[in-house]
Amino acid sequence: MCHGDDARPPEPPVSGPLGSYGDLTLRSDDGTKFMAYAALPAQPGNTGVVILPDVRGLHQYYKDLADAFARAGFSTVAIDYFGRTAETDARDEAFAYRPHVEQTTPETVDTDVAAAIAYLHSAAGGAATRIFTVGFCFGGSTSWRQAASQDGLAGAVGFYGQPARARAYIGQMHAPLLLLVAGADFTPLEEFEAFDQELTDAGVPHAMVVYPGAPHSFFDRTFAEHQEICADAWRQMLAFFASPPA
Repeated sequence: MCHGDDARPPEPPVSGPLGSYGDLTLRSDDGTKFMAYAALPAQPGNTGVVILPDVRGLHQYYKDLADAFARAGFSTVAIDYFGRTAETDARDEAFAYRPHVEQTTPETVDTDVAAAIAYLHSAAGGAATRIFTVGFCFGGSTSWRQAASQDGLAGAVGFYGQPARARAYIGQMHAPLLLLVAGADFTPLEEFEAFDQELTDAGVPHAMVVYPGAPHSFFDRTFAEHQEICADAWRQMLAFFASPPA
């Protein structure tokens, strides 16, 4: 598990009024119905964000984060991964997520992400034309992998992802990546440095930002000691959305 029940996403450096927001159900091409949460700015622009949660799926932290992205001006959908296996909508700390994570496949997650992208392209989802994915932990490497699986994706951001989960897809990546790395994460920094070099060697446009000493799940405003790196992570994402590396 990445962000606990008490975690709260940091506020974005720019903020405007929310438009519509709330829970919804999306349907994948294979017919699966799954939980999602959408938040739109009062005046949607051309950029949308798909949030890919950690292993616990669509819990409150990611709904709050969707609201934050919307206040920053981006039409946003946060998705759940477990529409095919979970019999409950609860995603709190009591949720036994591990058996459900083990039943996901790259293909099923990709088709769910595609459904979220289609929603953001629709009038109901803000009619966004540029879509980015932003993921955390399990969702971080899943986000990077979308650069290979989602046609037309504008870019993919990952917090505390595992390079090993995305490495096999480097040769198919056609969208730029942003790697936001906790320097004291469970995954050794050397692994991210190797991934960085592999992306460079393959010609994949990307940027990597390392926050020395930062722990896994640092992007949390309840950690007062990480306020500055949280603010910088927001700045990095906003700059990436405005002008991804080419």
